Amino acid sequence: MRRISGVFAAAGRIELVGTHKPYRHRFASCHYPSKRALHRWTLILIPGGCRYQIPSLRSVLDNMKKLLVLPGDHIGVEVIDQTLRVVDWLRTHADLEVDVTTDIIGGASWDRHGTFVTDTVVEKCRVADAILFGAEGGPKWDEIKARGGPKMLSGLRQLRKDLDLFANLRPVKPFDALDDASSLKPEVVRGVDLVVVRELTSGIYYGQPRGIETRDDGSRRGIDTQSYTDAEIERIVRFGFELAMSRRKHLTSVDKANVLRSSVLWRDVVTEVAPDFPQVTLNHLYVDNATMQLVRDPKQFDVIVTDNLFGDILSDGAAMITGSLGMLPSASLGPVDSSGHRPALFEPVHGSAPDIAGQGIANPIAAMLSLAMALRLALERPDLADRVESAIAGALNTGLRTADIAADPSKATSTTEMADAVLAKLALTS
Repeated sequence: MRRISGVFAAAGRIELVGTHKPYRHRFASCHYPSKRALHRWTLILIPGGCRYQIPSLRSVLDNMKKLLVLPGDHIGVEVIDQTLRVVDWLRTHADLEVDVTTDIIGGASWDRHGTFVTDTVVEKCRVADAILFGAEGGPKWDEIKARGGPKMLSGLRQLRKDLDLFANLRPVKPFDALDDASSLKPEVVRGVDLVVVRELTSGIYYGQPRGIETRDDGSRRGIDTQSYTDAEIERIVRFGFELAMSRRKHLTSVDKANVLRSSVLWRDVVTEVAPDFPQVTLNHLYVDNATMQLVRDPKQFDVIVTDNLFGDILSDGAAMITGSLGMLPSASLGPVDSSGHRPALFEPVHGSAPDIAGQGIANPIAAMLSLAMALRLALERPDLADRVESAIAGALNTGLRTADIAADPSKATSTTEMADAVLAKLALTS
């Protein structure tokens, strides 16, 4: 038996000497055991201390949920750093049992490995219960991605394709304290609660052929291909219907069926699937009308389901209902496999913002809300998701604002100060 930081360890046994208090010892990238885990173990009192009998240290780690953190580039690193402070608090004070590991992606990966995401990272993503992603990219690497080709996709786009993360959820639910942060009138914003469900692994972002060609006369032509199969449409539409069933039972399908043949197929498939969900009210909108309606009366929407391109545009527009892209989280989910595992990636939607990187002014709330989505949808701790969201609301209620949501930028709160406020409120939640 050998001593490690006050803990005696032997095969199949960990012994805590000199105290009867539950303990946490840092092992690699996880805390173990939490108080919650200790309740499942056999407690044997011994003179001068206590002993916890466990099957093996490896079995404890294997049973933990796995969180893979990919900060990315620029402000992605900054907001994820602050979000990991929340993770550490939850592990220390709220019995969150999770094995956390960190790796690189995006420009950081290109500079080190010559690829935006390595095969090793993709494999780590496959076995993770949740992936917490920051943001990637910047001017330094834009030309590389613009050349096209499967090896030059962004790391995030590659993950979406390799993990089949076909369903992207972007919830839009403004905090009451930020009624005045939106460019829309408070009476328009107050009470909005909608989700944009975006198809994420097909459409124009992945269609072939694509590229820029030089023609015989020296002129250039850019080519992108928008294509969908009925199967690709059906699975995202069914996902949207099922989500609507868990909410207010209203689904809006957005397309451009008056112009695009892919949208004609989209609308056909939506109409074919609808009878399987008779409790859900369905309506169709052209994307230009949907954009107008989001600004005019966003409260009319419950769940919006749409393709990759339209979902990208509509969800960023809807983010301004909340006051800023810095307030909008997202989840990207894949299919459930035979073992019940579903790949799941969670990220703020604001991008890497290289223009403000290093200034300490990025808003960390979207990243923290993405963590809350991970807790609810992948890590099986909806109670902690509620606590994180309540802590964020509490911090905003004190009047603290980062620059993107501040009425007076000269009084803006820093990234770290906003995280400090969230952690202080988190300590008051139960």
